[in-house]
Amino acid sequence: MSLPRYKITMLALAVGLTTIIAGCSSNPKKEVVDKGPQSSEEVYIEKAEKALASGHYIDATKHLEAIETYFPTGEYAQQAQLELMYAKFQQKEYESTVTLADRFIRLNPQAPNVDYAYYIRGVANMEQNYDGLMRYTSLKQSHRDVSYLKVAYQNFVDFIRRYPSSPYAVDAAQRMQYINTELAESEINIARFNVKRKAWVAAIERAQWVMEHHPNTAQVPEALAIIAYSYDKLGDQTTAQQYIDVLKLNYPNLVKANGSVNLKAAQKEASWLNKATLGLFGDSNKASASVPAPENTQKRSWSNRLSLGLLDKPEDAEKSEN
Repeated sequence: MSLPRYKITMLALAVGLTTIIAGCSSNPKKEVVDKGPQSSEEVYIEKAEKALASGHYIDATKHLEAIETYFPTGEYAQQAQLELMYAKFQQKEYESTVTLADRFIRLNPQAPNVDYAYYIRGVANMEQNYDGLMRYTSLKQSHRDVSYLKVAYQNFVDFIRRYPSSPYAVDAAQRMQYINTELAESEINIARFNVKRKAWVAAIERAQWVMEHHPNTAQVPEALAIIAYSYDKLGDQTTAQQYIDVLKLNYPNLVKANGSVNLKAAQKEASWLNKATLGLFGDSNKASASVPAPENTQKRSWSNRLSLGLLDKPEDAEKSEN
């Protein structure tokens, strides 16, 4: 009994497709052959610096990674690693920046410019809290997870402890101040939530944390008000009055005429612009996301650059000065 013609056609098509798929799967992919360095180390670093200066960070990354691959112990190896951190940061590849910084610190603890690795690691961790769609998830950064900010803060503490005279120390200190405020606001935000749900003990604990760990921030007045208000709600008028007395002495506008806490007055509202732009604008305390490029590990003259490192080397200039 013969098959109907349409079934024969379908069978032929199925066999044909199977043969094509099998042929494609059996055809091995062409292997990418590494042809080795296509230029000298000097040429690579010149091209990388030119790309960095013009803002072509992807091209710069290619040249700098080539130096890492083909000249890992070369004259410009450390400089290339530092500039690669900068290029990755400018491309918003913050996780890669942190990885590169950690590796540089581990392998070159005594390098002249290792302070830059410590510094940019902190900035990259800080920026991971503001990256991507997270910018649009809340009116304020403090309403989000702040784990990266905590890591960044410790990065900056370690950096300034090791290199207090670094040219990046002032910027790091300013970033620490900003992070400190953000962490305090995060705690206060949780305390506000606990007040709304009448979790008075939890609200007190969060506010006390601000008092103890962020004493120099603008959130302290509201923390005091929350503690006084919560103790009053718990029925502990004695303790509540102690905090109200502190408020009267330091922040009298937060105490009503009848002696009760003016909790609404204590809350710091975001500006209209900040609300309208989902927190992207209107925050005068927002730390800048920009970072300076690393200082060259070797100062190079124009003749050295134009001759691709063949003339007027830094060590020759030092000898002539001596």
